Amino acid sequence: MNTPARMTAMCLDAANTPLVVRELPVPVPGEDEVLIEVAACAVCRTDLHIVDGELGEPKLPLVPGHEIVGRVVACGRRVDRLQVGMRVGVPWLGATCGHCAYCRGGRENLCPDARFTGYHRDGGYAEYAVAKAAYAFGIPAACSDVEAAPLLCAGLIGHRCLRSAGDVQRLGIMGFGAAAHIVAQVARHEGREVYAFTRPGDTTAQAFARTLGAVWAGDADDVAPEPLDAVIIFAPVGALVPLALRCVRPGGSVVCGGIHMSDIPSFPYSVLWGERKIMSIANLTRRDAEEFLALAPRVPVRTEVSVMPLVAANEALARLRRGEVSGAVVLACR
Repeated sequence: MNTPARMTAMCLDAANTPLVVRELPVPVPGEDEVLIEVAACAVCRTDLHIVDGELGEPKLPLVPGHEIVGRVVACGRRVDRLQVGMRVGVPWLGATCGHCAYCRGGRENLCPDARFTGYHRDGGYAEYAVAKAAYAFGIPAACSDVEAAPLLCAGLIGHRCLRSAGDVQRLGIMGFGAAAHIVAQVARHEGREVYAFTRPGDTTAQAFARTLGAVWAGDADDVAPEPLDAVIIFAPVGALVPLALRCVRPGGSVVCGGIHMSDIPSFPYSVLWGERKIMSIANLTRRDAEEFLALAPRVPVRTEVSVMPLVAANEALARLRRGEVSGAVVLACR
């Protein structure tokens, strides 16, 4: 398949600066990599943390984006599990060492040498992207490109959060954005009750949560009408942790799903007492991707997306920063 020599990409040159439109050479895949013609890339809050300098070690200059959907147009000589023409998705986890204790123990998400898409490796805010073949996945046929893109991080991290919360019946979700609107659908499919907490006064988000089956929706500082078994926090706001602890029953858990969070304020030990637990979710594993991408069509997960052109990436990030996004924003790269 013929590919052009150059491509349009949105580039980050330094933290706290707008992305810049550039014409770059189309990357060449290594022997264990594939070249992907990007059709769509969802805009994740992690991208915002990188652009805003809250995650401090990106490669620069950088093409952000780690919720990539596209088609394979070239394969390195050692690639055998993917073929030209296949539609694939590329998530946050871009490479691991494969030999550390975490990798050998099925916890490659904690590999100290992991490399991440759109952070250490150029990502999907571009017309083409390169990915290691072992870290790219087939996409369910039922989803369009733009509908599938949010599954690659919002869906995967939500899935890992839900599984980490355990076999709970009453589930709270704080921060009702891209990940929450997906995990709520899975939770309802599995027969759980969903309680949605949003920014105070955000009646639009609360109404959206109810359309997805939430039995209750209210402000983040409200108390749920029933003691909850677990609360997943997607909003990057540390002050939500003690609020969530006050909502969970003894033995319940609070799962923090973001890669970045503001400082957690001090709180009385009595709020934690009763064998309540706080845990964070770090990255994802390839097994998470395989499980969730098989589950999503069975639910079926329907993503709520707003589509914007690739060159509007700065405005997409600004909308996310302002809290104006219902569901997910997706950049159409073609």
